[in-house]
Order: sequence, then C-alpha cells, then structure tokens
Amino acid sequence: MSKAVESDQHVSAPVLAAYGYCETVTGQQARNFAYGIRLLPTAKRRAMSAVYAFSRRVDDIGDGTLPPDVKAERLDDTRALLARVRAGEVEEDDTDPVAVALAHAARRFPIPLGGLDELIDGVLMDLRGETYETWDDLKVYCRCVAGAIGRVSLGVFGTEPGARGAERAAEYADTLGLALQLTNILRDVREDAADGRTYLPADDLAKFGCSAGFDSAVPPAGSDFAGLVHFEVRRARALFAEGYRLLPLLDRRSGACVAAMAGIYRRLLDRIEREPEAVLRGRVSLPGHEKAYVAVRGLSGLDARTVSRASSRAALRRRV
Repeated sequence: MSKAVESDQHVSAPVLAAYGYCETVTGQQARNFAYGIRLLPTAKRRAMSAVYAFSRRVDDIGDGTLPPDVKAERLDDTRALLARVRAGEVEEDDTDPVAVALAHAARRFPIPLGGLDELIDGVLMDLRGETYETWDDLKVYCRCVAGAIGRVSLGVFGTEPGARGAERAAEYADTLGLALQLTNILRDVREDAADGRTYLPADDLAKFGCSAGFDSAVPPAGSDFAGLVHFEVRRARALFAEGYRLLPLLDRRSGACVAAMAGIYRRLLDRIEREPEAVLRGRVSLPGHEKAYVAVRGLSGLDARTVSRASSRAALRRRV
C-alpha cells in the first residue's frame, strides 16, 4: 500500500487527537491557509495542518517578545525536534501533539522535511536583523520562509501520474511561495517597520525615494511610494504567472487548494495595486465572501485550465 492511500481506519486515537490540535491551530491562526486546505481530502488536510502548526511554532518564536538569545535557543530546540521527527523517534504517545502529527504525516507522505529546516534558517535571518540590498538577496530569505513551504506542501499534494513537466513541480512550488511572500511583505510593510524590520530591497527603496522607511501612515516626503508598490506588484505578478504552472500538474483537489490560497493573495495584490497607501494605514484583507468565491473558483478547476491553455499557446508559439 502506498504511503498516500493508507486507510484512516489505521490512524490511532492519539494521532487523531494530535491532528485535531493542529487543525485547531490552523483554523484559529491561518484563515487564508485554512480556506485552501479545507478543499483537500482528509488525510492531506490533516498533513497540511501538521505542517502549518510546526511552521506556526517557528514563526511565533521569531515574532515573540523573548530576548534574542532565548529565541535562538528555542529555535535550536525546534530544530532538534524536527531531527527526531526525521529519524522516526517520535512515538504516538509523545506529549507534543505537533510532533506526533508531523511524524505521522511524514510517514504517510514523502514530505521533504529539510524545507522546515530552511524555515528555521529564515527566522534566524530575522533574528540577526538581516536586510536586503537587492532582489536576489531577498529571494534567499523568501525561499527559506515561503518557497521551502511550497516544496514541503508539494510532498503532501504529489503530482498527477504522467503529468507533463512534473519534473519542474518543485521549482514552480518554490516560485509560487516567493509570490505569496512578496505579497505578504507589501501587505505588512507598515507592521514590519514598527517591529524594526525592512524587507523590500534597499536598491528598490532608493530608486523610489523610500529609503527613510515607513514609520507613519503617509509615504516618506518626496517619495514615489505608489511607484515602488507598483514595481513590486509587477514582480509578484510575474512570480505568480510562473508559479501557477504548478496547477495542471496536481490532482483536482490539490490544485483547488493551491488555487484558492494563491488566488486570495492575488486578489490582495489587486487591492494593494489599486490603493498603494492603504498598506501604510493598516492590514489589507479580503472579506469572507470573497475568499469563498476564490475557493469555489479553485475547486471548479478554472485556474488550472486557464494556466494549461496559456502554457499550450506558449508552447505552440515556440514551435512556430
């Protein structure tokens, strides 16, 4: 029996309880993510919740108020826990439900757990207060905190047998993660500034007169803040266009999940593009009914078919 089709009848009560805990964390802490994974079959949904709950723990350490040295120790402890999961040393009666759920998910699906190590590396970059001179520099960070999660998620989703181009699925998942993270950075630019963090590349900030930062609800004096936002939006759109090539490689429900999560962020990007200064006044978000529409659109397969047709047209143009 393949790892991906193990019957739920063989999932023990302690493991089910651990998954239940992870699903509660996901539902409370990640509404955009939860909208997507509810479209998955039960086993995949549980596994994705375990991945999220572990990732949330890592992020919470980085975003918390503990002294930097204590944060570093806790990240080391979390990495050690991940090593135990990888080595198959977490028993079902372990007192850590996230570890129990992630260990079970990793036995059931070919999850590349090294991606979660990369997430820890990315949070350590935050802890060191790293800044980014160029987009190439920022991409390293984005690949750690988001691209790696895309690759981890692909381990749960899998690809359709015989799908053309499946060998590039991990690359597309990584790129889609970059698109989501850049959208996050634009959405949270004021919130991050309040925490003393600047993610947008220094080269881009200087180009648009925004090197002074974003410590108020209005753009820096004399800056072209709208120009900066539109520049980054175009970059994010190009990443989405490339990353969306993952969709036709997935089964219907996994593709719907990815399309729903990515679709929510693309619509956020649309809002940010229409009103750039809104990100300086507060967090831009979508109402529930709009998220539901995006989920239905994903479940219909419309996004996957659109991407597939676009890829076919591009291939035809190359042959001509």
